[in-house]
Amino acid sequence: MKQGRKVSGGKYHANRKTKKFERRNQSRVVKLAPAKVKKLRTLGGNIKLVCLSNEYANVTKNGKSKKVKIKNIIETHANRFFARQNVIVKGAIIETEIGNAKVTNRPSQEGVVQAIFVEKK
Repeated sequence: MKQGRKVSGGKYHANRKTKKFERRNQSRVVKLAPAKVKKLRTLGGNIKLVCLSNEYANVTKNGKSKKVKIKNIIETHANRFFARQNVIVKGAIIETEIGNAKVTNRPSQEGVVQAIFVEKK
């Protein structure tokens, strides 16, 4: 049978509407561009900083962190088209001033880009 229908053909009706916290948010894509950060109100009145675009990353190398400029996105395991569109996601390999680095956080959730230095093979 069609989805949302009973065997007899009648409709299933929702017993209540969706609540605000159950609704989906608009998806955020973090681009390689000058920094743009947005504040969102979350559950409990807390504030979440979300990143819409960024051009700097905090790269950790040998236990020390440094703020470096991102030159390019080399590859992304999530979606190969993200690298072509310069979209920064967790697990993406980025080219920085000091070398390649792997993004270790979710910039669309945290407002900054954290990465760890990757040695070239």
